[in-house]
Amino acid sequence: MTRHLATALAALVAGLAGPVFAQDKPQLAFVVNAASDFWKLAEAGVAAAQAELPGYDLQFRYPAQGTAALQNALMDDLVAAGTDAIMISSVDPKTSTDAFNRIADQVPLFTTDSDAPNSKRIAYLGSSNTLAGVQAGEIAVATMPDGGACMGFVGFLGADNAIERIAGFRQAVAGTGIELVDVRGDDVDFARARANVDDVLAANPDITCMVGFYSYNPPIIYDALQAAGRLGEITVVAFDEDPKTLGAVRQGTFAGTVVQDPYQWGYQGMKLMAAYLEGDTSGVPVDGLIIVPTKVISADNVDAFEAELRARISG
Repeated sequence: MTRHLATALAALVAGLAGPVFAQDKPQLAFVVNAASDFWKLAEAGVAAAQAELPGYDLQFRYPAQGTAALQNALMDDLVAAGTDAIMISSVDPKTSTDAFNRIADQVPLFTTDSDAPNSKRIAYLGSSNTLAGVQAGEIAVATMPDGGACMGFVGFLGADNAIERIAGFRQAVAGTGIELVDVRGDDVDFARARANVDDVLAANPDITCMVGFYSYNPPIIYDALQAAGRLGEITVVAFDEDPKTLGAVRQGTFAGTVVQDPYQWGYQGMKLMAAYLEGDTSGVPVDGLIIVPTKVISADNVDAFEAELRARISG
């Protein structure tokens, strides 16, 4: 090989290698359970973390549909593509334990929103869904001192976040004359979620209270009650901060809503995983639970809360 040819080849290799090495950053992924506006705040939190973690490539991923199979397939794809750590809100932890363990054997796995405590996940970062359910029950107790019959609506009946919120609500209303008669699941199918509410209105005239346990359930309850001419007649206890939910709280047609802090899930979650990859495990508590507090939003504090949301979303 001539000296000129060797020099040319070296330059070519350097030219090819430069961009590859420049893009070779550790990849962190935040995987949600289904497409919902609720996750916009978590996405904003991930974006804020990206600004502070220039040495990492942060991804925010939605499964094609809200099923455990597609969620687990997405994680497999991420690992195959070289993702270095994953945080996930589990659709169905009970049926996904083996899949989660397979992922956890390959990359550090963390959970958020809905835990998978029987898996090899390293830690859960999110709300105490039991305490959030208790807060929702306390809203009902304060609003219905004479008791009442409530119907609940939720996406995934088998998800830990749903099970724990429902249990917390029942704990708070026990002995008060308020009963959570049943909870209808919809698997994050919005048409089915609306049909669930319409069916209850038609078939259960004794229901005086409705609880929307997932972020999209309260707005759907609002629309159904409005269409039936019963808005303000039935007590509604909500979860999360959909704009329609907050508007209903402001106008007094919803008793209140329990809000989480998905922005911090995204922000703290990415920082936690980056630190873990760098060998810093100090952010992982012995019990593996990192609880981000929830709070109750009423007509008294809804304006201040909305201003905070706008600031976070605008970045």
